[in-house]
Amino acid sequence: MSLLRGFSYVKGSSFLHKLDPRSKLLLSSSIALSSILLRGLLYPSILLLALSLSLLAASGCLRRWAPTLKGLIPLALLILLVNWWFVGWAYAISMVILLLTLVCSLSIFFLTTSPDELSLALVKMKLPYELSLELSMAIRFIPTLAREAQLIVDAQRARGLDLESGFIKRLKNLIPILVPLVVNTVRRSYRVAEAMESRGFGATKKRTWLFDLRFTVKDYLTSVSSLLLLAFSALFALTA
Repeated sequence: MSLLRGFSYVKGSSFLHKLDPRSKLLLSSSIALSSILLRGLLYPSILLLALSLSLLAASGCLRRWAPTLKGLIPLALLILLVNWWFVGWAYAISMVILLLTLVCSLSIFFLTTSPDELSLALVKMKLPYELSLELSMAIRFIPTLAREAQLIVDAQRARGLDLESGFIKRLKNLIPILVPLVVNTVRRSYRVAEAMESRGFGATKKRTWLFDLRFTVKDYLTSVSSLLLLAFSALFALTA
């Protein structure tokens, strides 16, 4: 459950928090695509990871991202061992760095972008409002589901459920956790649908917004820098 903490919005007043979601999306996408283009190249991958961590630190969300790093350890170890065995240590380390950079780049966006801003940004990008709302609501409920899952785990452990010993046994014992979690999620979806219907959702096609999104000089500079990073990474990958 700690893995999801790196994808839930945290209020702040940093440079990244104040950027337009569209420029932040371009920044995160550029870092993610650059890390994929430079996979297998150790030192450029380290620089990209350092850039991602620096952006998280600048936004004040690095401590919030720490539990996500802890949750990635099993997968990172698996990637490291498999690639070390079949390819080599340098490639194995670069693959682990790729994993961390991809997750970190996504966290940069989601930790600094509120669901309301995301929904409006998607509409500005010409996505249908219904789809934008669905995506923003899904992101909004990530921390809620994480907390609820942790409460169910604690309750089942108090009743004597063993979640520590044996991989196969742990998988079987996940059923008493997943069933109530799915049931509660379905119930919540019905309550949300009833609330939306009672408020007249979809009654008119013309919508108004409490606030508007506009590109500023900082957004243009961020967008240009992101495109330059992506172009430089592609050029370096071709010539390496």
